[in-house]
Amino acid sequence: MFSIEENLKKLPDSPGVYLHKDKLGNVIYVGKAISLKSRVRQYFQSSRNMDAKVRAMVSNIAEFEYITTGSEMEALILENNLIKKYMPKYNVLLRDDKTYPYIKVTTTEPFPRILKTRNVGKEGDKYFGPYSDAGAVNQMVDLLNRVYRLKRCSPVKFPGNATPCLNYHIHQCDGICIGKADQTEYKDRIDSAMDFLKGKNKNLTAHLKEKMTDAAEGMNYEEAARYRDFIMAANAIHEKQRVVLSDTHEIDVVLVADPRHIVVFYVREGKLSGRDHFDLETVGEESNPLVLSAFLKQHYGSQGIGPSEIIVEQEPEDQALLEEFLQNLWGRRVKILVPQKGEKKALLELTKSDVAQLRKNLEDRENNRRERESDVYHELTALLARMKGGVEEPAKVEPGKKYRLEAYDISNTNGLEAVGAMVVFRGSAADKKAYRRFKIRTVEGPDDYASIQEILYRRLKRGQEGDPGFVELPDLLLMDGGIGHVHAAMTVLSAMGISLPVAGMVKDDKHRTRGLVYESDGKPIEENLSKRPALFKLIGTIQEEVHRFAIDYHRGVRDKKSLGSVLDRIEGIGPTRRNALLEHFGSVENIKNADEETLRKVPGISESQAKRIREYFI
Repeated sequence: MFSIEENLKKLPDSPGVYLHKDKLGNVIYVGKAISLKSRVRQYFQSSRNMDAKVRAMVSNIAEFEYITTGSEMEALILENNLIKKYMPKYNVLLRDDKTYPYIKVTTTEPFPRILKTRNVGKEGDKYFGPYSDAGAVNQMVDLLNRVYRLKRCSPVKFPGNATPCLNYHIHQCDGICIGKADQTEYKDRIDSAMDFLKGKNKNLTAHLKEKMTDAAEGMNYEEAARYRDFIMAANAIHEKQRVVLSDTHEIDVVLVADPRHIVVFYVREGKLSGRDHFDLETVGEESNPLVLSAFLKQHYGSQGIGPSEIIVEQEPEDQALLEEFLQNLWGRRVKILVPQKGEKKALLELTKSDVAQLRKNLEDRENNRRERESDVYHELTALLARMKGGVEEPAKVEPGKKYRLEAYDISNTNGLEAVGAMVVFRGSAADKKAYRRFKIRTVEGPDDYASIQEILYRRLKRGQEGDPGFVELPDLLLMDGGIGHVHAAMTVLSAMGISLPVAGMVKDDKHRTRGLVYESDGKPIEENLSKRPALFKLIGTIQEEVHRFAIDYHRGVRDKKSLGSVLDRIEGIGPTRRNALLEHFGSVENIKNADEETLRKVPGISESQAKRIREYFI
C-alpha cells in the first residue's frame, strides 16, 4: 500500500513534475516544481493557509508520483503535455481545444498555392491567421484563387506528357502543368494576393472593378455580376478591421473576462482583425494570473507559430519562463507585455471595453446553458424512470450530474462498404473526443439489425477488456431506428449480462425526429416528445449528429475505395505503390497518360511494374 509519509522522504531536491492521484488511480492534478522535495511536501503540511480548492484536492490524494527533469523549462513542457493527456480535475483546463484555420501560401514551391490549413509547419511557407471564422477563410481562398488564377493542384513537378485539367480550359489556370505559365508574372499575382491577406485590399478592389467594367462594357453581365460579388466580399472581409497601431508586428491581446472565460483579440498589420473567446474548466475561484498562465501554456503551446507580442492586463505566473517556452517553440523572440502608456495601452483599454460588453453576453449564455442543462437533466431523469416502470418525476435530483448518452447508426450503399457510428453526449453537449467509428466485419448485405448488434458487441467487449475509451457505460443507449433496432440491441445486452436502458429514435413522414420508442414491463411504448421541449430538442440534435457522423464516415470509406480501385486492379500494385503513384502524378488520369520511363521514376515502381501499368491503360 502506498504510504504518503514514506514517499515524501524520497522526493529529490530537483526540478520536475508531480502527479497527484485519487484512490482509483485517476490523475487529479499535475504540477511543476523547481524543487519537487519542497513543493510536494507543502500539500501535506498544515491546511490553515490553503484555499478551499487545495484542501478539497488534498483530501482526495491517495498517492503521488513524480518525474524529474533537467530544468524548470523541461518541467513546464512536460507539465503542459501531461495536463493535455490526463485533463486532471483540479487543474485549470482549456475546454475549447479546436484548432483554428490559417491561410497558407506555399512560397517554397516554384508556383505557390493559397489554401486553408489547420496545421502549421516550419518548412518556410507563409501563414496568415489564425482566423476564428472558417467560412470567411474559405471565402477568401476561393476569391484569391479565382481572381488571380492561381494553381490549385498539389504536384510540384509534372511529367512531359501531362494533360491540363478543367481549370485550364475555363481560363482559371495558366497551364503550369504544360509549361505555359510565366513564373515572374505569376509571382506578381501571388504578391498581390499576399498584400490582400496583409490588409492591403486597394489593389485587389481596383483590379476587380476594372474586370467588372470590362465585362459590363462587353455586355457580359453575368461575369460583371460575379466581379461585383467579389468586390462586396473583399470589402466585407476588411470592414471588420479597425486601424489601431503603427506597429505592424503580429500581436494578440489576451484578457481574462472571468475565471472561466478568456478573450483573445488578433492584431495583424496594425489592424484589429478578429476576436475569439475560450471556455475554461476550473474548480473553485482561481486567480487571474494563474488562469492566464494556464491558458497561455495550453493554447499557444499547441501552435506551430504565434504572435511576436502578447498584450495582457496582468502579468501571468511564470512570465519569463513562458516567454522562453514560446521562444523555443516558435524559434523567435516573444514578448508578454502589460503596456503602461502609448498606443498599445490605448489598444488594451479598447479591448477591455469590448470585453466588458462581452462579459454580460457570456453571463447570459452561461445562465442559459445552466438552465438548459437543468431542464435536460430533469426530463432525462423522468424518462429513465418511466423506462424502468417507475414514477413520472423523480423525488430528488443530483446537482451537476450530466447523463452520458450513446447513439448508434449504420450507413451503407445496398449493403456495401457498411460502417457504424457511435456519438456521445454528456447532458446536452456533444463529447466529440468519445465518438467512435466501426467498419462492419461480419455482416453481408444490408442488414441493419445484425450490424447494430456487431458494433454494440464490439463496443461493450472492449469496455470489459479495459479499453479506456469504452470503460464508461452510458446511462442511456439510443438507436437510430424503431423497436426492431431496440430489440437487436437488447439481445446483445442480455447475452453479455449487461443491463442498460435502450430507446429507438423514430422520425415522422418528413424524416424529422418524432419521439422515442422503448420497452417497459415487456411492452413497446412510443413516446411523443413534443410536450417535453428540452428532451425533444436534444434527441433531435443527437439523431441528426449520429446520422451525419455515420454518413461522413461511409462517404470517406467509399470515396477512398473508389479512388484506389482502378490502380488496385493492376497486378503488383498494392496500397503503398498506389499511394506513391497518386502522390507523384496527382491523379489517375496523369498516371494513365504517363509513359514507362516516367512511371519508373516513381519510388518503388520497377521496370516490369511500369510495363504492366502501361499495358493496363492501353
